[in-house]
Amino acid sequence: MFLKELTSFLAALLFAVHPIHTEAVTGVVGRAEALSSIFFLAALITYSRCTSYHGKIQWPPLIGTVVMVTIAMLCKEQGITVIGVCCVYEVFIAQRASFQELLSILLSLVRGKPHIPPWLKNSIVRAIFLVGTTVFLLMARIKVMGAQLPVFTRYDNPASMENAPARQLTYNYLLPINAWLLLFPSGLCCDWTMGTIPVISSVLDPRNLITIGFYAVLGKFIHFMLQQQDKRNRVIIMSLSLMILPFVPASNLFFPVGFVVAERILYTPSMGFSMLVALGFQILLDNKQNLKPLLWGMLSLLLLTHSVKTFVRNGDWESEYSIFRSALKVNTKNAKLFNNVGHALEKFEKYAEALEYFEKAVSVQHDDIGAHINVGRTYNNLNMSKEAEAAYRRALSYFPQVQPGKSYQARIAPNHLNVYLNLASLVSKDPSRLMEADKYLKTAVSMRPDYVQGYINRGDILVKQGQKEEALKVYKTALQYEPDNADVLYNIGVVLLELGRPEEARKSFEAALNSEPDHSQSLYNSAIMIQESGEQKMWPEGIRRLKKLIKREPEDAKYYFTLGMLHMDMQDYKEAEKDFKNCIKFDPLFRSALFNLALMLNNNLNRPMDAHPYLETLIQKKYFKNYPEHTKALLLMGDINVNVLKKLDDAEKNFARVVELEPDNVQAHHNLCVVHVERGDLIRAEKCLTKVHQMAPTEQYIINHLNIVRTKLNQLIKKRQEEMKNQKEGQPPKGR
Repeated sequence: MFLKELTSFLAALLFAVHPIHTEAVTGVVGRAEALSSIFFLAALITYSRCTSYHGKIQWPPLIGTVVMVTIAMLCKEQGITVIGVCCVYEVFIAQRASFQELLSILLSLVRGKPHIPPWLKNSIVRAIFLVGTTVFLLMARIKVMGAQLPVFTRYDNPASMENAPARQLTYNYLLPINAWLLLFPSGLCCDWTMGTIPVISSVLDPRNLITIGFYAVLGKFIHFMLQQQDKRNRVIIMSLSLMILPFVPASNLFFPVGFVVAERILYTPSMGFSMLVALGFQILLDNKQNLKPLLWGMLSLLLLTHSVKTFVRNGDWESEYSIFRSALKVNTKNAKLFNNVGHALEKFEKYAEALEYFEKAVSVQHDDIGAHINVGRTYNNLNMSKEAEAAYRRALSYFPQVQPGKSYQARIAPNHLNVYLNLASLVSKDPSRLMEADKYLKTAVSMRPDYVQGYINRGDILVKQGQKEEALKVYKTALQYEPDNADVLYNIGVVLLELGRPEEARKSFEAALNSEPDHSQSLYNSAIMIQESGEQKMWPEGIRRLKKLIKREPEDAKYYFTLGMLHMDMQDYKEAEKDFKNCIKFDPLFRSALFNLALMLNNNLNRPMDAHPYLETLIQKKYFKNYPEHTKALLLMGDINVNVLKKLDDAEKNFARVVELEPDNVQAHHNLCVVHVERGDLIRAEKCLTKVHQMAPTEQYIINHLNIVRTKLNQLIKKRQEEMKNQKEGQPPKGR
């Protein structure tokens, strides 16, 4: 477009291996920069096709330029700056204008004797079209995303919170910092926030000399451009425009942004930088013929070192741990880096190591609320509750104080409010401190009324306190801010269930699933409700939901259990058996699965011997030391011992244990009587059944059984009386 072939090739090589690009290419956030730059270049190339010296306007490529600009901006807002680059290209490359020519045109307009050359008319039309597009896109952006800047803390950009002249001095100092990263990309760092670059608070700070030197070099470039009128001059102008214009929105010069320095935003500006270096090399080659071997050797060395650095830097970006550890080799003044290394270690549950980094972050930045929260959370993970609570309280001590007439919400980072959630969660473990936990959560939502997670946690605390109606109100307040929040809708459903309003609860679960079809808790609880409701038409949907959960979490035992219960209701006993066995596979002591499988094997599949081992597991105390004994399992085991195994002594122990645990259990008392009957001890059986009849005088099966025993007992008494009578008369007893 405007470079010689060799210069263009060298610029491409320099751009391809520059280490500054690593963040934009390997980091997920930086991908937007790389994508935007593609359409940035596409817009510039397309625009070059609609310009020509003294030519007519070519509308199709001009419209194509606007399309590319729009896409570039959608990828990253800085993409819109390509319009400025196109305007520079129009004037200095397409129309070959000089600064002197532009100055003479401007003076003629001021004097009232305008002298507008023919080429300028078409250029003005194209420029108006591009500028109009810029205004439209900016208005659309404001309409869609709002006119306010994002909320960030002073840790993200410390200078943004300073007064003049500290703010201006620091922001101007950042310009040579960015230029140095392009010139000498050795000490690369993934995060430049917090204390990485201390604020320049005085004009006497020696770092101001670096800023002055930077502007001196920039001034020299501008002076050169004003003096020279050749093609080389125009290339420098284009290179500088590619460097400066895409960088300006993120430079902090016109409005503060949420970072101090970000290597990824230098991706597009590095194009212009690479062109300048390649152009300088070309000039040296042309003017220093005797130094050609040395120049080529130096360029080769530069390309080699950049390639090696890029390769090594890509390794740094392999994982969160490696990238933040590499950053600490360059920068030890940034507490955020220590925090992020700690977070990476937390993911591997290396809490003791993580704690060291979090405490180091606190020592580097003592007023970093997030670091204190991290320390507290890690102590909590290490089961050191007192230390965790102390850390959370230290975090609270650094919260900004309420200032009259100033919004608290705008001055606090949303993630810092997690300290109230964490502290409430910690103290709520003690039932006597539930009111204290509620107080913390009320404070959190008062500071940010749209803090939905605060409402969710407060509702949970109120449920623990037994204030279910109040919890329901809190959850409904959260819905006002996020009507489609699946967690809130689910919690409403749970509370409605506890309030005895199952139909409303089910609707709430369905609403949660409409909002988030994969919401696990809503899928599971709605499936349970389908199973418990007995609605046969809904059984297939319940099975579908449970199988969906199993596909995502194939080792969660409770899903198999509920699926087994549904299959058992459908009388699909083979599938139910598979489900219960899968449940026991992943949780061998799942009590309900053990019992229901045994019950089904005995009652429905007529396989009492297969049921026996599951019942044995249930009634062995060594497995369930902290749970009450399973009386239903004892009853079923007793029945099998009586009817199948004929182990009457074992059966008696089973039933007697149930009576001991539940003295009013009529079934257990009755079954003990059955053991006496099976032993032939009818007198004891009759006494036993009489007692049971008194406990449950209306139970017909007890009355029938008592009558049968009494009939047998009367028959036995009559037989004995007849035998005794025959013995007295000297007659042999009957039947001999």
